[in-house]
Amino acid sequence: MKKLTITANEAGQRMDKFLGKYLNLAGKGFLYKMMRKKNITLNGKKCQGSEILAPGDEVCLFLAEETIRKFSGPAPSAVRVQEPGRRRMGAGALDIIYEDSHILLVNKPAGMLSQKAKEGDYSLNDQIFDYLIDAGRFAPEDLRAFRPSICNRLDRNTSGLAAAGVSLAGLQGMSRVFKDRSLHKYYQCLVKGDIRERRMVSGFLKKDAATNRVTVTAREEPESTPILTEYMPLGGNGRFTLLLVTLITGRSHQIRAHLASLGHPIAGDYKYGDPQLNEWLEKTYQVRSQLLHSWKLVMPKHMEAPLEYLAGREFFAPLPGKFVRVLKGEGIGRGVPEQRTSAIADCRPSH
Repeated sequence: MKKLTITANEAGQRMDKFLGKYLNLAGKGFLYKMMRKKNITLNGKKCQGSEILAPGDEVCLFLAEETIRKFSGPAPSAVRVQEPGRRRMGAGALDIIYEDSHILLVNKPAGMLSQKAKEGDYSLNDQIFDYLIDAGRFAPEDLRAFRPSICNRLDRNTSGLAAAGVSLAGLQGMSRVFKDRSLHKYYQCLVKGDIRERRMVSGFLKKDAATNRVTVTAREEPESTPILTEYMPLGGNGRFTLLLVTLITGRSHQIRAHLASLGHPIAGDYKYGDPQLNEWLEKTYQVRSQLLHSWKLVMPKHMEAPLEYLAGREFFAPLPGKFVRVLKGEGIGRGVPEQRTSAIADCRPSH
């Protein structure tokens, strides 16, 4: 017999979902049969599988050790150690903006994947996982039933605030507010051209999965999705403008492709940008990726338990050094509002 005590990290999920992760090689039919026969119980009683687990609940597996081993995948710690190229950047390199028992906010560097694209990649998700293991926040057994995960995916070469759920409740709660757009996201980017007015711009975006590119058009086309982007100039020198961008909708590559379609591509963007400008930036400032930064997250005014303490809070990630270097070199940094000035703090979505 094996007794499992539900932790805060695992609470909030259905009993059958928990079992499906813990005994991940077992079929659903086997799990439901074991529950019907009371070979798997919840708090000493027969269970159906639809129960929502709470911290402190006890799940008992009246199964032979051999059966448990047969239906359990390898321990996450073993997988972690054996993955090629693992930890080459080091978990300690994480730039942590905020941390508690439910969520983790980090300042992602440009050049790092949010989640791995192929076997052998080392992503921000992996780095966060390593950090939590090294900090003693998770034991290998805990990770059978829940694995921390990123809630918002930033493009590889976009820097800035990324949120991760480090408990199931934290992952569910943060994923919910990202999905329903009650959490407001603000970006800073440097674009080509002179922009002097705040605008809300609309369009239609269509993604080509084969090339991982999107196109933005003024009129609706088959399989296109409507988008809304709001931007406000923070400073400029005639050649470049620093923008504060609010994502009203959040589609893949939206900011990059939408601004490029308006004739204002982001500096350093090799997919949607100006090749000559990018070449000049690389030679002058050694910039090899788009100057687009996820700068601020504003939590909804009302958040469900257990994340109610986050309601209305604002979190900032400072601009990376290369971004600041270009601003100073172009004379744009001088006079640009600091993080918490009213000009920026009052820029809320106007929808």
